[in-house]
Amino acid sequence: MLEGLFDPRRWEITLSSMEGFWEGFAFTLQVVIAGLALSLVLGTVLGVFSTTRSRILRGISRVYVEFFQNTPLPVQVFFYYMAGPRVLQAILGAPSPVRLSSFAIGALGVGLYHAAYISEVIRTGIEAVPRGQMEAALSQGFTRVQAYIYIILPQTFKVILPPLCNQALNLVKNTSVLALIAGGDLMYNADNFVSTYGYLQGYIMACVLYFIICFPLALLVQWLEKRSKKRPRAKTIPGITPEPAKEA
Repeated sequence: MLEGLFDPRRWEITLSSMEGFWEGFAFTLQVVIAGLALSLVLGTVLGVFSTTRSRILRGISRVYVEFFQNTPLPVQVFFYYMAGPRVLQAILGAPSPVRLSSFAIGALGVGLYHAAYISEVIRTGIEAVPRGQMEAALSQGFTRVQAYIYIILPQTFKVILPPLCNQALNLVKNTSVLALIAGGDLMYNADNFVSTYGYLQGYIMACVLYFIICFPLALLVQWLEKRSKKRPRAKTIPGITPEPAKEA
């Protein structure tokens, strides 16, 4: 088995079949972008809900988080795949089930699932911001929504970049669940190659391509984290800010 991993002929066949891998790579990347956008927006909204004074909004956030965190992602994806078309048929009044595309199932699956975890990350970040920030904003005439947008959330995202990065990386890897429904993603194409030829090189190439997506993302977030820790330079305002002394 291990000797076959170094067989030049197998690697030659694998590399000549890279077109299918690259197609799966592109599809996975599209699902990642759409799913990440959905999870960030929904997770931020739910995270804000969980820190408000409204019991109803806090209840909505808590029920959502508990449901998605305590049910497996494959089960959720199978539900969208099997029940989604019939639910849409009932809502739209269509004569037959409305089939969902693999892209829609993938983006909804990982997006809704990781929104629950991002919501908890956002909630933790908001709670780390001193309460006096909100009170000061309200005293200056900001509405509660404006205070969240302009004061609370910008400080929150500086605090939560590392755990937010982990969620983004997990989202990339969890797109592989689409292979269970023949979604056309990278893992599905790797499975097809291995089942056709029986060469484990297909899974090695899948690991390499997943790494190509995840590693730059990890580097980007590390750079943003370091950048956020730098103290901002004071702006020079004519007539107000004293000019620096010139050396003789």
